[in-house]
Amino acid sequence: MSTETVTEESPQPPGGGGGGRQDAGDAGYSKGLKSRHINMIAIGGAIGTGLFLGAGGRLHSAGPALAIAYAVCGLFAFFVVRALGELVVHRPSSGSFVSYAREFLGEKGAYVAGWMYVVNWSTTGIADITAIALYTHYWSMFTDIPQWVMALIALAVVLTVNLISVKIFGELEFWFAIIKVAALVVFMFIGIFLLATQHPVGGHTPGLHLLSDNGGFFPTGLLPVVIVLQGVVFAYSAVELVGVTAGETAEPEKVVPKAVNSIMWRVGVFYVGSVLLLTLLLPWNKYVGGESPFVTVLSNVGVPAAGDVMNLVVLTAAMSSLNSGLYSTGRILRSMSMAGSAPKFAGLMNRNQVPYGGIMLTSAVCVLGVVLNYVVPGKAFEIVLNIAALGIISTWCTIMVCHMVFVRRAKEGVVQRPRFRLPGTPVTDLVTIAFLLGVIVLMWFDDGVGRQTVMLIPVLALALTGGWFVVRRRVGRLAAERDAEATT
Repeated sequence: MSTETVTEESPQPPGGGGGGRQDAGDAGYSKGLKSRHINMIAIGGAIGTGLFLGAGGRLHSAGPALAIAYAVCGLFAFFVVRALGELVVHRPSSGSFVSYAREFLGEKGAYVAGWMYVVNWSTTGIADITAIALYTHYWSMFTDIPQWVMALIALAVVLTVNLISVKIFGELEFWFAIIKVAALVVFMFIGIFLLATQHPVGGHTPGLHLLSDNGGFFPTGLLPVVIVLQGVVFAYSAVELVGVTAGETAEPEKVVPKAVNSIMWRVGVFYVGSVLLLTLLLPWNKYVGGESPFVTVLSNVGVPAAGDVMNLVVLTAAMSSLNSGLYSTGRILRSMSMAGSAPKFAGLMNRNQVPYGGIMLTSAVCVLGVVLNYVVPGKAFEIVLNIAALGIISTWCTIMVCHMVFVRRAKEGVVQRPRFRLPGTPVTDLVTIAFLLGVIVLMWFDDGVGRQTVMLIPVLALALTGGWFVVRRRVGRLAAERDAEATT
């Protein structure tokens, strides 16, 4: 896909095509994130436990056609992050899509977008610390330590890192991503070697015959592939992080487009490529849920400590997700606080230019995860993961709606579109929104946790409506003050 798609020629304004008023929450940040940090945060957001751990069970359900599911969801994830990238080049903001929702949808839009994102990452953070506690129990030295203690330690470590400085956050996220990418690259080299040399894997000779001899590409039919989409889409649920980081890098108009465009080929190589490779090394029905498919392969060829290495990788992925969640919600909550739709405390920054108020607020919610790990250690992960699903769909839909309004205003001459654009708009926007709403429909037809998740939508709607009546006067007053300042 082209990196430059121009449908309306217009000169790029200095500084990346702005035109929108700066978000009040953008003041005071350092520019400590470098290009290498942004690039690795982009790839780290696109690769996580959804691939390392979740692919095993999905392969068992959908067979080799899982690669198609990853490709389809990856394409829509790319549309989302490309639309966000265009908005970032228009006006970089640490408030990211919440700031753009404020500009293009109004204060109510920003309020809903922001709090749904906080719900997403707060519950994801609970899931992450639960996962970390479970992964550490894999090693015997940690088995005697209660699960809630490991969860608390994980939260304390990542919280400390986030409060020190954005540069430390960037470095940690950089190395987390390096570990994940290195693990995938090493596995793919091993897999290609096994395939080329026809070395037996668990008594099976690798090759295309493993597809033809085991039901072909759709061994369980088309329906399981469609159903598995609802789980696959959340494997990409952190790609929007690249937009939040834009406010803390020196040249976002150069760095962000490069990072966004790299997501597409990374999805192709790491997700689609690795799933196809897995199906050529072992029959699809040899993979199971609860075990990394990479461990399944490596264990079947006698690679020593394969389980230990992969457990370290998925532990890293969970730590990376928790790290990113505290970072992003801290910035989003500060943007909301400055607009009046979040508590004043969430807008506070420390001397290291870190919005500690928002980070601490998210961490307080994550502490509930520590309590869940104490009360119901066996169910903590499942309870919160479904709420996060609704948050990410809401976030992605908000980005696409903001982008459509932005394009419409550009056609009216109110703003200028940068040269870096989402191709095929508004069709790509509308198709992406339809796909995401379709995922919710698929969740309803899941008789288990999926349907329970959809039933939470009215509850969240009532909570958001009640919250708006609490904050609307403050939001209106601060908006009026900003308008008065802008006219003087």
